[in-house]
Amino acid sequence: MRHRVYDVLKKHIDHPVVLEKPKEKRFGHYATPVAFSLAKVLRQNPMKIAEELTEKLIEEDIFERVEALKGYVNIKLSRNFLNDYTLWALRNEEEFGKGEFDESILLEFVSANPTGPLHIGHARGAVWGDVLARIGSHIGYKIEREYYVNDAGNQIYLLGLSVYLAAREQVLGLEVEWPEEYYRGDYIVDLAKRAVEALGPEVFADEGFIPQISEWAKDRMLELINENLREVGIFFDHYVSEKSLYDKWDEVLTKLADAGAVYEKDGKWWLKSTEHGDEKDRVVVREDGRPTYLAGDIIYHYLKFERGYDRYINIWGADHHGYIARVKAAIAFFGHDPQKLEIILSQMVSLLKGGEPYKMSKRAGNFILMSDIVEEIGADALRFVFLTKKSDTHLEFDVEELKKEDNSNPVYYINYAHARVFSLFEKAGKSQESVFEASIEDLNEEAYDLLFTALLLPEVLEEAFKSRQLQKVTEYLKNLAGMYHKFYYDNRVIGSEREDALLKISAMVALSLRVGLKLLGIEAAKRM
Repeated sequence: MRHRVYDVLKKHIDHPVVLEKPKEKRFGHYATPVAFSLAKVLRQNPMKIAEELTEKLIEEDIFERVEALKGYVNIKLSRNFLNDYTLWALRNEEEFGKGEFDESILLEFVSANPTGPLHIGHARGAVWGDVLARIGSHIGYKIEREYYVNDAGNQIYLLGLSVYLAAREQVLGLEVEWPEEYYRGDYIVDLAKRAVEALGPEVFADEGFIPQISEWAKDRMLELINENLREVGIFFDHYVSEKSLYDKWDEVLTKLADAGAVYEKDGKWWLKSTEHGDEKDRVVVREDGRPTYLAGDIIYHYLKFERGYDRYINIWGADHHGYIARVKAAIAFFGHDPQKLEIILSQMVSLLKGGEPYKMSKRAGNFILMSDIVEEIGADALRFVFLTKKSDTHLEFDVEELKKEDNSNPVYYINYAHARVFSLFEKAGKSQESVFEASIEDLNEEAYDLLFTALLLPEVLEEAFKSRQLQKVTEYLKNLAGMYHKFYYDNRVIGSEREDALLKISAMVALSLRVGLKLLGIEAAKRM
């Protein structure tokens, strides 16, 4: 609707137009302050400009009312327009909310180290990234999803060592001396048992086999991570192995040197990241010649930009904040625009159960596993609650609240509104298609407010994606469900003189709830 109004305004104004939502419903559906910016150009009183614009716009069929008020132009859409848009949406559910943006995006998210199962902190970024991709794809962006597998470095060796020692102690009955640093948890013992069976006990006779055990264990962990992700409906188009990237390091380091981006000092190679806003230069090659963790990120982003997407989005844990400036510095040295890389930070999650801190998982050692929470509250509730706040703010929730079947549980509340519509049609003995052509003339203002809100979903999706504030979608769905529940109690539908019209509006509400939930990865319930 916003785009349609904007197009009509642009017919009459050769000037950038801003559309706002009035704070009070009595002022209409949209308002524009364009008269104020035009006043500076035309050197006229903004109130006079607003009045002249109002006289032109009132002739447009899509507007029921256009009023000038203190320089603002307030617009109310016509009922015919709302009816036509509703009819189109009901007939074209798969197209509702879709758009077309000529921009390709590579979205990297999750990228948890393959050294253990997914914990609840990983889950937030996983769900958030998945829904960003779903909404962005729906409104027309060309989005591909990527998992950057951190399979290089000491943590993978440590995984193999942990499995090696656990197998010797727990499976082969040998005495072992555990180091200070190793991976704990029942999952390591499970891996050890499987490893002995798959690789043979002879592999655990000598530490020289640890690299082989590490590779095997890493692959099993990746399988488990993907299984955890599939449980909540998350998939990827590409996987990139960090380990495989280092074959390109000499080439990348040469490019950095040619760009004057690195220098040698104290036996190390340093990136001049301070030239692009970092607080200090960073080491990319250690004294012993081994590239640092940052080097892997530099290679990865060099190759990313070579793939030619219009934009790159990474969803990182909040603890990676310090890496933003140094990675963007490297991108700039390669001659690319660092503004094409957007980093979204995902804060940690605190869980309660009945008001008390949620117990850590014995299987994971010292984490709360995503799979445990999915088993307890279901994937739908997990998805929804992770989208109720901005990703860079701390999130705390109580799992007991999300198991309740009442209005305090937002997933239940929204699903109940959707199911209520289907119940109404069953009681009326009618199909939804049978009311599509019903006239919505002469209904009360509550019905029109509800219909207008239901038709706002496309705008909410676009705004949520562009602002990276996905909580706008969960807030919208809760608000729409609340409006429908109130409408249901305030208005008799079945047996009323305007039964078909009210059912039509109900069908539109259900469609918006259904499409909105689908883009959150949740299937709307038809019966409860």
